[in-house]
Amino acid sequence: MTVPHSPWQNHLLDALPTVEYEPLFPYFELVQMPLGKVLYESGDELRHAYFPTTCIVSLLYVMENGASSEIAVVGNEGVIGVALFMGGGTMPNRAVVQSAGYAYRLPAPMMQQECSRNGPLLRLLLRYTQALITQMAQTAVCNRHHSVDQQLCRWLLISLDRLASDELTMTQELIANMLGVRREGVTQAAGKLQQAGLIDYRRRIKVLDRPGLEARVCECYHVVKKEFDRLLPSLPGAAH
Repeated sequence: MTVPHSPWQNHLLDALPTVEYEPLFPYFELVQMPLGKVLYESGDELRHAYFPTTCIVSLLYVMENGASSEIAVVGNEGVIGVALFMGGGTMPNRAVVQSAGYAYRLPAPMMQQECSRNGPLLRLLLRYTQALITQMAQTAVCNRHHSVDQQLCRWLLISLDRLASDELTMTQELIANMLGVRREGVTQAAGKLQQAGLIDYRRRIKVLDRPGLEARVCECYHVVKKEFDRLLPSLPGAAH
C-alpha cells in the first residue's frame, strides 16, 4: 500500500501550528529525490529550502583533489538550506541524495520572508540548526578517533532514525565516500556486522538487530541523538 505524500511527514513542518503553516502551503512543491542527485555544490546560491520526507540528504565537504567526507545527514527531522535564515544565502558544502525518496521544497524568498517574522518557524529552525551543528562536530570527532566499524554503525543508526524503513539502498563506494575511507575498509566493516548477524548486506543493507548495533556503536551516535531529542522533542502538531 502506497503511503500518500504529505509535508507533515517532515517533523519540522509537522510541529508548526496550522495558523503558521497555512500561508506557506501553496508554495510547497513535492519533488522526487533520486539516489545520487546533487542538490547543491559548495558556493551555489540557495534557490529553495528542502524539507525531506522519505529521503536522506548527505552534506559533504569536498577537497580540491576530489576526495570527500560526510559532515552531516538530513532526513525527515530537518531541512536543507539553513543559510537562508542564518544570514548567508549560499551553500557551504555539497548536498547529495544518499537515500532516494521525496522532499518538499520552498522557494528561498518565501523561506526568508517567513523567517523575517521571527515567529515559531524561525525558533524551530534555530533549534534544529543547533542540533545540526552538534552532529557536524561529533562526526568530525568520530572520523578522527573511532574505527571504521564504529563509524559505519553510527552512520547506519543515524540514517535509520531518518527513515521509515529498516533498509538502505547503498553501494560500498558511496558509503566509503560518505565516511572518507577506502572502499576495502567499508567491505571489511560491513562483513563483520553481517557475520555478527546485525545486518544483511547484498544490494541493500537491511538492519536485522538494531539493539546489537546500538550496543556496538561509539558514544558519538548517542551524543547526537540526545541533542536532537532535547532540542526537537516529538511535539504533536495541530490537526492538519
